Amino acid sequence: MSGPGSSSVRILIVDDDHAQRSLLETFLQTQGYLTQQAASGEAALQLLAEGKYDMMISDVRMPGMSGLETLRRVRQKHPDLPVLLVTAFADIRSAVTAMRDGAVNYLAKPIDLEELIVSVRKALRAPAPPVALPAADAKLPPGVVTTSPLMLAVFRDAAVIAPSESRVLITGESGVGKEVVADLIHAWSRRSSGPLVKINCAAIPENLLESELFGHEKGSFTGAVQQRIGRFEEANGGTIFLDEIGELPLPLQAKLLRVIHDGTFRRIGSARDIRTDARVLAATNRDLEAQIAAGKFREDLFYRLNVIEIHVPALREHPEDIVPLATHFIGLFSRQKPRFSATVVSGLTRYRWPGNVRELRNAMERAALLSRGEIVLPEHLPARILAATTGAAAGELVEASRLEEIEREAILKALKKNNFNRTETAKELAISRRALTYKLLRLREQGVSVDPPATP
Repeated sequence: MSGPGSSSVRILIVDDDHAQRSLLETFLQTQGYLTQQAASGEAALQLLAEGKYDMMISDVRMPGMSGLETLRRVRQKHPDLPVLLVTAFADIRSAVTAMRDGAVNYLAKPIDLEELIVSVRKALRAPAPPVALPAADAKLPPGVVTTSPLMLAVFRDAAVIAPSESRVLITGESGVGKEVVADLIHAWSRRSSGPLVKINCAAIPENLLESELFGHEKGSFTGAVQQRIGRFEEANGGTIFLDEIGELPLPLQAKLLRVIHDGTFRRIGSARDIRTDARVLAATNRDLEAQIAAGKFREDLFYRLNVIEIHVPALREHPEDIVPLATHFIGLFSRQKPRFSATVVSGLTRYRWPGNVRELRNAMERAALLSRGEIVLPEHLPARILAATTGAAAGELVEASRLEEIEREAILKALKKNNFNRTETAKELAISRRALTYKLLRLREQGVSVDPPATP
């Protein structure tokens, strides 16, 4: 299958998970590479015997022949073929060991697209086109307001992965706009003409949630006076968005895993399997890896949902969007579109916004009402935001600047020590890989080089 661009480089993608293969293929094709998929190690060996490939990307855990065994057999007949392994956290030790068998590198799940393209480019010893929004997807819809490189990177990633069938886990604090990202992924996908069905797993009582997701038959329990179609059935041919997935009870996690695995489920009270073709997007403000360690979330479900992760940064991490968003929101609540006093602008940008974009919207609704469409003054803001208008002491600003300098130095030192491998760098810094990604993006905005030296 050929992708855009004039590259003749062929990459073989090996994974038993269709969503993972779809993600890698879609992304690599946008970068100008030719791709071919194989659903197993055995199929990969057959394709390698039939044609020429310049690189192979393989999952580690696969039924039948594992990725590690596939690697060993590839090395016997294709000793010079670059092989990149994709591995879940639990497999990393095996993956590192396998590098002695000839793997050029490994990527930890969920895949970081920027890290992927850097690894591919390095393995092929050739430049690759930069990651960019597809031209057709570059325009953000009305109501999505941003000038921040951080948020534009989030929307870029959403546009790149939207055409694939991959499952996406959207993470971030409450109120940052995770649902907006889900809306965009659906709108930019091949399923955009199908339904987008949303369900908040935290908003529905546990005893009703199974019926909400999978439906029920008439008479299956007290109060079931008629048959009910569940949300997965409604989402057939489209997308289902599972918000607050970290709140899903363990018994339902097992049933969700089955739907993701083979696309089938049963209504409550039925003995008949129903098949659905729904792409799954999920969101959470919880640390699911901590939930796994506490026995509250299934590890196998986590890796099934987390084919690709999009982290939406907190509003305080992209403060340049605060005033444009405030202007947009106040225009929704007031026809006069009142302007902000200088003191209000200063207070809005200093405030930490623990409730993020949702809190900003609520504050602007209040300000529009109290200002009566004229100028917004500090007294029109909620008390907690009003306190921020007094400003920070100069000493606090100096301290913040110094802390940023210390963090920058620590990141650059760890990057160089770990040969610019983001997974190892994040482990050394004791932060998540997604947090490191956004810190690196911020440094790049400031003109700091965070990329490995070009291969001569």
